[in-house]
Parts: sequence; structure tokens; C-alpha cells
Amino acid sequence: MSYSSDPIKPKQDNMLANLAFNIIIPVVIMSYASKPEYLGPLWSIAIALAFPLGYGLYELYQTRKVNFFSVLGIVSVLLTGGISLLKLPAEYIAIKEAAIPGLIGVAVLVTRYMKKPLIKVLVLNETMINWAKLNESLTRVNKMTEFEKKIDISNYIVAASFFLSSALNYLLAKWILVSEPGTTAYTEELGRMTALSYPVIVIPSMIMLITAIMYIFMHMKKLTGEDIDTFLNQ
Repeated sequence: MSYSSDPIKPKQDNMLANLAFNIIIPVVIMSYASKPEYLGPLWSIAIALAFPLGYGLYELYQTRKVNFFSVLGIVSVLLTGGISLLKLPAEYIAIKEAAIPGLIGVAVLVTRYMKKPLIKVLVLNETMINWAKLNESLTRVNKMTEFEKKIDISNYIVAASFFLSSALNYLLAKWILVSEPGTTAYTEELGRMTALSYPVIVIPSMIMLITAIMYIFMHMKKLTGEDIDTFLNQ
């Protein structure tokens, strides 16, 4: 029976490491080590951002695969670090925070006209769904066109989740980052923004993404008449 727990533990460890390196450690460093008698505002930002950057590069090295979101995360960290260390106005951080999810949302809408929509790459990919088996079943019951319309609707839901994230990112940055860049207060605010990003931004966006997936699963079962597990990659 012990073999059944092995696949679960790495996933749990990965989630905990993700939270630790991307949120908890940077928040602690920027919030408590940014005073002049410790690291100071600029060094605390540099060291804090080194953790998510290092973790992102480590993941790329471990998987040997160029993951879209990992690369995007690395770019985002580098931009945050560059803007902060150059002491550029906080407006640049707000624009950067809004631009990245906003551009992904636009890409989701644009690629819906292409052979392989971005939703099938980012969310409903081959890792999750056995598309060969699903397409065969849909073709057999002559429901392929109808299912493609459902995919199109889920595209809008996924795009909306990224646009929501974009708006929340911008508002959060504008609300919290009010001090002069390069100061201890600004660094502490950057830490506070990082801490609040998970409950304020990630959770609502994840709810919308899960809604899109459940919408597809519901119609997958309804149109094919088969159980969802039939088309999921274990």
C-alpha cells in the first residue's frame, strides 16, 4: 500500500516549496530586513527576489522543459528587481503587474482562431486530457462542432480570469506602493504587496480557471455520454 502515497508527496513538497520561495521568504526579508541597520531597502529587495528567481531557474533545470509560466515568472521577478533597484516610480511596478496577465488574456483570445488555442496549451493540455480518445468519441457521436463551441466559451472564461488578475494586480500595486522608491518604507510595501497577492489575486483567478475546466468537463460528459475519467490522463 505504501506505493500509493509516493506520487502525492512530491506534489505537496513542490507546493510548499513554491509558497516558501515565491512568497514567504521574500515577504519576510522585505518586511523585516529592509531597515538600514540590517540589509537596507535595496539589498533586501535584491536578496528577496533572488529566491523566486533561483527557484524558477532550478525548476527549469530539474524538468529540462521550458515551462511557459516558469519563464514568465522569471521575467516578472527580473522586471520587479530592475524597476525597484533603479528606483523608478511605483507606477512602473503597477503597469508591469497588470501587463503580464493582461497580455496572456489577449493571447488566449487571439489564439482561439488558431489551430491550437492557448487554452489547450495552458489549461486543457495533453497532460490532463487524452485528446485523441476524446476526439474519437466526439466524432463517433457527431458532437465535435458543438464541443468546439464549448471550448470557445471556456476561452472567454480563461481570458476573463487573466483580465481580472491584471486589474487586481494594478489596483493592489497602486493602493500599497505609496512611498518613495529606494526607501525602507517602499521595500516593506513591496513585501506587503507580495503577501497580499495570493489571497487578493490568485484565489479569484483560480476560481475562474477552475470554473472554465469544470464547464468543459460537464459538457465533455454530456456530449459523449461517457464518464470524465475516460478522457483524463492518469
